Amino acid sequence: MDIRQVQLATRSLDDTARFYERLGCSVEIVDATVRIVVGSTLLVFRELPEMTGALHLAITIPTGTFDAAKAWIAGLTTVLGTADQDEFEGPPNWNSRSVYFEGPDQQLLELIERRDLEPGARRVGVGAGDGTRTGTGSDSDAGVPLVSVSEVGVPVPDVLGAASALRRAGLEPYANPPGESFAAVGDVDGLVILVSPDRRWFPTGDRSPSSAPVVIDVGLDAPVGLTEGVLLR
Repeated sequence: MDIRQVQLATRSLDDTARFYERLGCSVEIVDATVRIVVGSTLLVFRELPEMTGALHLAITIPTGTFDAAKAWIAGLTTVLGTADQDEFEGPPNWNSRSVYFEGPDQQLLELIERRDLEPGARRVGVGAGDGTRTGTGSDSDAGVPLVSVSEVGVPVPDVLGAASALRRAGLEPYANPPGESFAAVGDVDGLVILVSPDRRWFPTGDRSPSSAPVVIDVGLDAPVGLTEGVLLR
């Protein structure tokens, strides 16, 4: 499942733009939005000062680059972890390794090496549209190539019900059966992470999921609404 585009909210467009420029991403301002190219994914942020909670996104890095990616991101922002570790193997059957880091506007971000993918970054062009470019960076300028946004965290009141709705649309649970408070749906290329609204984001446990609107474009035949303001299409 390729996550082609995600429409998201932020309390500060300026902070969000500056942060992703530091990651080497192409950033443009278009019609009161910030449009950010992360590998093969386009992120479109709109300002929503009253939003609460934190967004969670994971970005796939090429297999074999984890150590370099961890060192690179540690030089740009705060690496997040628990009291005794700051890199993590994925859930059972994921065959992945992750480092989490502080993003703009309380975003809890992740670089993830998915070892079931072949070494080397996939390159798919994404047009950011016409607008005012606020930085000179592009995805290829990043210290480590960024393949795509491969996880979007979404709080839903009924995780099992949302997972069933996505299954009817052709998206299967990934690696493990869905649970009452957590389910990953999709495949190794892209996942929707369904969580209950009261579940705090790993690994810090200090921030709740954002309930701001999210629209995720993955190429479905028909759109699927998961809860108010949350749409996959």
